[in-house]
Amino acid sequence: MRRVVITGMGINSPIGNTLEDVRDALSSGRSGVSAMPEWQGVKGLKTHVAGRVSGLDPKAIARTFRRTMGRMSILAAFAARDAVAHARIPQDTLSGGRTGVAFGSTTGSPEVLERFFGDFLVNGGIEGQEGTMFMKVMSHTVAANVAAMLDTRGRLIAPCSACASSTQAIGAGFEAIRDGYQDVMICGGAEELHPTTAGVFDILLAASRRYNGTPQRTPRPFDRDRDGLVAGEGAAALVLEDYDHARARGATAYAEVLGYATTCDGANMALANVEGMASCMRQALTVAGVDPHDIDYVSAHATGTIAGDIAEAEATRSVVGATVPVSSTKGHTGHTLAACGAMEAVFCALMMQLGFIAPTLNLDNIDEKCEGLNHVRRVTPADVRVVLSNNFAFGGVNASLVLARGGRHG
Repeated sequence: MRRVVITGMGINSPIGNTLEDVRDALSSGRSGVSAMPEWQGVKGLKTHVAGRVSGLDPKAIARTFRRTMGRMSILAAFAARDAVAHARIPQDTLSGGRTGVAFGSTTGSPEVLERFFGDFLVNGGIEGQEGTMFMKVMSHTVAANVAAMLDTRGRLIAPCSACASSTQAIGAGFEAIRDGYQDVMICGGAEELHPTTAGVFDILLAASRRYNGTPQRTPRPFDRDRDGLVAGEGAAALVLEDYDHARARGATAYAEVLGYATTCDGANMALANVEGMASCMRQALTVAGVDPHDIDYVSAHATGTIAGDIAEAEATRSVVGATVPVSSTKGHTGHTLAACGAMEAVFCALMMQLGFIAPTLNLDNIDEKCEGLNHVRRVTPADVRVVLSNNFAFGGVNASLVLARGGRHG
């Protein structure tokens, strides 16, 4: 089995669209959550805060490719293009058949779906619809559009499992390279902001409402006064590469993927399962050949929901104990759903490189049911060598990654 390293990263997020901007936001504790006054006109929607991406010009993506892209695919295209440039992958490698794409999303573009069904209901038919509409709303729109833009000829994998999507994408890329099927995989996930996305959680009483007037005070993972998640958008991409392939071309290994696991609880569609989450973490550690006491930091999924944070705290505590530093970066970005796993993998790689741990923002008073963990509540210098990163989704889908600092194992 081959070693798998991360040789490039790209990101578009509520806290920045470059690695440098994201690093600065994480190391200074800056939130990217803002008010969404336009949502006040959406009937029944009570959450009016979100993590929004700004500062990108879609026209920077060639129209040849952009015409089949909704916003989430455009975000993914920027992230993937930046990751490939960061890794210095030549075009003949991208197109040579040994490079694939694994990119996840929760759905197709909700903005395009809204436009289609709005016109359909008003006009009673499909007259006037764009011929490229389906390419923007199909469940594999992000992966297919990224592959077309990069002209990759290898595997195309499109996980569609909500908050676990991009973690599964990275895991699928890791396994494809480890087992010799590909040399390079461009992996990640993307999500676009839309009121219906926030509304799904609002209907379930799982979206933050209390802090509409003070958006940077929410979400509040693990905090006594949390009142739900904040919807966010963005995209992140990582170039995964066979270690020997990377070394032969003189590439930099920013991190290494040591292990991955994904499991299903096989139980409740919405409620978190403590044993299911803990089992997934343990399986990832086993694949990585790492003991719990070797973990220097746990990147928690923790979104700020009442029940989810409690269950995750209990599961994490049962696996790594009370001393390993734990934080959730959702306070910086909101919950970016299908993008969050890849985004948090980028965050972890930056923390390992630069020697710090980003805190759980807004964690002022730890919920007594979330105690027993070493919660990081301020930016903390740390020698972070091995990270356990977790993401959990509706449907009882669990996904965990074990990442190591670049060069740790030679």
